[in-house]
Order: sequence, then structure tokens, then C-alpha cells
Amino acid sequence: MKLDLATFLLQWAAGGLAFLFFTTRRRELGIGYGWLLRSTFGLIAAGAAFAFASHESPSVGDRIATVASVLVVAAALVALWRSIATRSGGVTAFDPRWDAVAPALGILGLFGAAEIAGGGYGLALARLVIGALFLGAVSDAMLLGHWYLVQPGLRRNPLQDLVRVTGWIWPLEVAVLLIPTGMVSVINGTIDDSYNGLLGWVWIACAVFTIGLVWVTTIALKERYYSAVMSATGLLYLAILTAFGTDLIARAVLAP
Repeated sequence: MKLDLATFLLQWAAGGLAFLFFTTRRRELGIGYGWLLRSTFGLIAAGAAFAFASHESPSVGDRIATVASVLVVAAALVALWRSIATRSGGVTAFDPRWDAVAPALGILGLFGAAEIAGGGYGLALARLVIGALFLGAVSDAMLLGHWYLVQPGLRRNPLQDLVRVTGWIWPLEVAVLLIPTGMVSVINGTIDDSYNGLLGWVWIACAVFTIGLVWVTTIALKERYYSAVMSATGLLYLAILTAFGTDLIARAVLAP
């Protein structure tokens, strides 16, 4: 059982930056929100570049992913610089299309990472890309929930959209992890998880609890009181744990 740190970090950075663009395209959130996410996921992409470069006997896929990770960092820094340079004009002065470049480069990097992931290139790529979006959506939703403390007058629509998208991606995430050779083989004992099948049942619990928490969060956000946003943020904390468990447990167990 193993998990490639570099691939995971690139996934997370690409997904987080993708849903930053999904949110900033509305030009509703304060400038600081973009600064926070570009800095955070830029650092994660830098970690991915370092981890890929540290691989022994790097393959072509490693090299592609390394270069892509470096370019993600550069694109995030350029978008951050543009946002800072236009801050005097407010949030409407920043062109959100700058935020689309970094995640696009990150997804391209996953094409290289899929080459070393094993399990068949097409299936590996689908798992990496969908996993990136899944982890990015739930992470950004939690971070955005906290942002309401800074910008309490913000409409709930951006947060509701992120929660809704997380729910839409969930069945895709579960489906690609079940496709043979997938988690079904772990659950029925065909693949030994070294824990007598326990990790297969933990994975099922993580997947079920994730969609359950997303559903409860959706209901919470329908309440008109401001405290509902804070309650939703707390639920998203739990959803991050179960969502990451859904993706990472499967990736670790199924890794060649």
C-alpha cells in the first residue's frame, strides 16, 4: 500500500485553483480571498514540484508533471501579482481569467502523473482529474465558509454553488474508484489491503458520510440565520476528512 505524495499535491493544487476561478468569476468576494487561495495552493503546487523532482529515476511522466507544477506556481504568482496591482480598483478591476491559467496547467500536469499512477492510463487519468476536482471543491467550500467571517454581507450563493458541485462530483469520484480494478476488489478480498478488508469498509463509510454531510450542509444553508453559515462550515470540516478518505484510501490501496 502506497501513495505518491507528489501526485496528490498536484491534484489538490489544481482542484483548489480550479474552484478559485469558479468562485472569483462572479467578482463578488473580497480581494483577500483570492490572495489567500492563490498563496495556499501555490505553495502546495511548489511542494508537488519538489516531490516530483525528488523521485528516483524520473520517467517522462515525472518530468512533465514537474514542469507543470512549476508553471502552476508561476501562474498562481502572476494572478496574485495582477490582483495586488489592481487592488485600488476593487474586486471588479481584476480579470478572473488570470485564475483559469494555473488550474489548466495543473490538469495538464496530471496527464504526466497518470503515466506513473498505474492501473491503465485512461482510468488513472480519470481518477486523478476527477479526484482533483473533488478535493478542490470540498476544500474551497470550507475555506469560503470561513471567509464569511471576513465578509459577512456576502450572499450565500457562492458557497451553495461549491457545496452543490461537490455533490455532483461525488458520484463520479465513487464510480471511477469502483471501476475494475477498483475498490470492489478490495471489498470482496481479491486485493489484500493488509488489514483483512477493513480499509474497504472504511472507504465505504467515508464515501457515504461525505455525501451525507454535503446533503446536510445544503439543508443548513437554506436557513436564513447567519449562524447557519458557520454550522455549514463546521460540517464541511468533517466533509473534508471523509472526502480525502474517499480519495486517498482508494489511491493508496489500489496503487501498483
